[in-house]
Amino acid sequence: MMVLGKLLGRQPATGRPGASGIDGIPLGGGLFSVKVADPQARPFSGAEIEVLDRLGRTLAHGEADTYGFFAATLPGGEHRFIVHAGGYQRRVIPFEVQAGRHTTLDTVTLRPDEEMALPEQGEWLIDQDHSSIRFVARHIGLSRVHGQFAGFHGRIKVGKRMEDSEVEVTMDAASITTGNTQRDAHLRSPDFLDVARYPRLHFVSSQFGYLRGDHWVIKGSLTIRGVTGTALLDTRYLGLQEWNGSRTAICASTELHREDYTLNYRQLLGKGINVIGSTIKIELDVQAIRQ
Repeated sequence: MMVLGKLLGRQPATGRPGASGIDGIPLGGGLFSVKVADPQARPFSGAEIEVLDRLGRTLAHGEADTYGFFAATLPGGEHRFIVHAGGYQRRVIPFEVQAGRHTTLDTVTLRPDEEMALPEQGEWLIDQDHSSIRFVARHIGLSRVHGQFAGFHGRIKVGKRMEDSEVEVTMDAASITTGNTQRDAHLRSPDFLDVARYPRLHFVSSQFGYLRGDHWVIKGSLTIRGVTGTALLDTRYLGLQEWNGSRTAICASTELHREDYTLNYRQLLGKGINVIGSTIKIELDVQAIRQ
């Protein structure tokens, strides 16, 4: 809203085209603004927004701010406002911008996507062939090293309420791979995973929390090298499909501090920079089949 206020200068914001002479607007252009809300009339921060012209060319794109607002300077003419967010219906609204004027839309309220049904109660097994567990670590403070666990298995027990569901995943520590044989051997050694003593990594959930739309948070316990810590998975629900059985899917991510799990390898560069960064990002794409 600070940007919107600067663009408006001394002109009041109205719910329809206002007076000309808005400070900071290029010749032939106008100011467009809109507020996006959720079904409970709360500001919808983070909703994805795009503005297209009559030929389908993108004039502006971005996200609604903390207060649900979005503003852009646009050329005069007929345009389309498009807004969407995971778990909600896409909205497309035509509007017209007049040069030198401020055009606003009434508050745009997003509605739940009824096609995003939740999975049925029961047991769902993770399909390893269509799932992945990856990680990303920083190397010498510059590039990122990508890897994955090739061997894992798990299950999702969907409760009568989704909030009562459970997920459990076990990873084969020796299956870690980054595409470099020497580096993989080092990661399996006592400096890191120590796979001879601790052959498995294990995650078990303790709570499913609904946030908004397709967005959930899964809280659980992650055990690495015999040390158990709390992990919060920022999770997106991807829906249901029928293909060789009933399938459901999620994508999720979390960040870990390796020192919390006694992964304390500390080779340093001359400037005191760790060869391996202390924070590791975990990314999961999980597809599960109804049993």
